[in-house]
Amino acid sequence: MSAFSRRRSGQDRGDHWWPESAARRPGKGPKRAQGRRGFGSTWWGTAWVDALEQRARLDPNRLPRGRTYARSGAVEGIEVLVGEVLASVQGSRAKPYDVRVRVRTFTVDEWDRVLDALAEQIGHSAALMDGELPPEVADDVRSVGLDLLPGAGEVQPRCSCPDWADPCKHSAAVCYLVADELDKDPFVLFLLRGRDRKELLSGLRARRGQLREAESPGKAPSDWGVDDGILAREAWEREPVPFPSVPLPPRRPGRPTVLAVDPPEWSGLQAETMQGLAADAASRAWLLAVGQRSTVSDLSLDEDFARRAAELLDVPEGTTMRGGNARGGVQLEDLARAAGITQRDLLRRALAWQAGGAGGLVALVDTWDAMPAELEAGRAFLGSGTRARKNRLTNGDRQLRLGKDGKWYPFRRARGADWDPDGPPMELNGLSDPPG
Repeated sequence: MSAFSRRRSGQDRGDHWWPESAARRPGKGPKRAQGRRGFGSTWWGTAWVDALEQRARLDPNRLPRGRTYARSGAVEGIEVLVGEVLASVQGSRAKPYDVRVRVRTFTVDEWDRVLDALAEQIGHSAALMDGELPPEVADDVRSVGLDLLPGAGEVQPRCSCPDWADPCKHSAAVCYLVADELDKDPFVLFLLRGRDRKELLSGLRARRGQLREAESPGKAPSDWGVDDGILAREAWEREPVPFPSVPLPPRRPGRPTVLAVDPPEWSGLQAETMQGLAADAASRAWLLAVGQRSTVSDLSLDEDFARRAAELLDVPEGTTMRGGNARGGVQLEDLARAAGITQRDLLRRALAWQAGGAGGLVALVDTWDAMPAELEAGRAFLGSGTRARKNRLTNGDRQLRLGKDGKWYPFRRARGADWDPDGPPMELNGLSDPPG
């Protein structure tokens, strides 16, 4: 008998199967907005909730309790996988309940129909390639007799709690919070139907290539729309026209489009990596276009890794790293792997770059022999008990490192941890008051 069956039968609970009376335990997950906040702030999130309440035919008497649980922060660790959503929900017992919400995935034949329908709509397929999911895509899928949003019997919630309802309040809460995941990334809906974004776009590119071949049989892509050009003599004899005015730069950096073809497997390159590099180049070009000073010219490979990692950090300038929280953890992990260092080391280098650029990175990784006279200002700043080693002065959990640029770079260390950058560099110039 499975653990799930034993819970139902009462063998794990002594004389009875129902849970002992206990006060509602507060959820550990992120608190939701106070009041009767809705679910789904985007078209796709709202459409999911509507399908959940109107079409999926889940028990309408259990859905209100699920909304309450979702708002209270009881749901933790939502993970969206192919055809299912996993989460933990804190109920009345100390141990959270395990929830799995399954969604029917499309068959291979159904996916062929979906891709054919999307490929025929040039505007919609172009939007998909550009990372957008217009609501009209839902109509494209319906045109072939399918629906991205779940219908009757296509959502199957399961929970490890003893409640027999389908869904119970715990799994209903997870169902509602799928709307938040769709607000962040509507392509999650395709994942629930069986294919992630990469598989979807690869299939769509293949369909678009087949359509182009059918429209222009026997022609290579280079032959499509060839310009006949103009004779050089005619161009020379033309009256020159005024140069157009320089256009204003865009309001934000451009976003690279999805690659038309994935890199070959033997190249060792990945489409996501190349898109990340293109997005970084677009951001740097935009900074130059709007007149902001560029600090990324002639960087070494290590410096560029630190710069790119610094742009992913969600830590204000001058904040000491404690635990290494960062925005875009997967990207940081990929960067660390490419750099051949640990993610922790990359985070420290990112903070050093964030605080002092190339000079901060040098202060983090290099040491050099400084003359005693060069260290006097730093020694006076740190106060009595300061110890010197090469270009570094240490007093307790604080440290100053003299850079070759003449600036002092502050570092701080937690017990048993490495020295972490602790803010922008200083020019002491004889200051003697110790820090507070």
